[in-house]
Amino acid sequence: VQLVESGGGLVQAGGSLRLSCAASGTFFSINAMGWYRQAPGKQRELVALITSGGTTNYADSLKGRFTISRDGAKNTVYLQMSSLKPEDTAVYYCNAVHWGTDYWGQGTLVTVSS
Repeated sequence: VQLVESGGGLVQAGGSLRLSCAASGTFFSINAMGWYRQAPGKQRELVALITSGGTTNYADSLKGRFTISRDGAKNTVYLQMSSLKPEDTAVYYCNAVHWGTDYWGQGTLVTVSS
């Protein structure tokens, strides 16, 4: 499974961005897809996950500002980020769990300026 992210960039505080992650290399619906992020000097942390059945899980601190969704037919996951804050600046990584194996994208940088 290969994951390709897009949509990162520079945005002002209070703005919005939408990240996309397209999975390829499998004909089957991926069990779960999601997003993690890693800020400079910090550990990678969960942002949000969504299962093939549509169940979502968010980091508590991000509920209400970030929304995860997926297109099962395309094995694509989206992360809509709103009311962005400078502390949301990080490299955002797409993750997929498929048949018990973790897959990661290369990461996309999101920079929020104050």
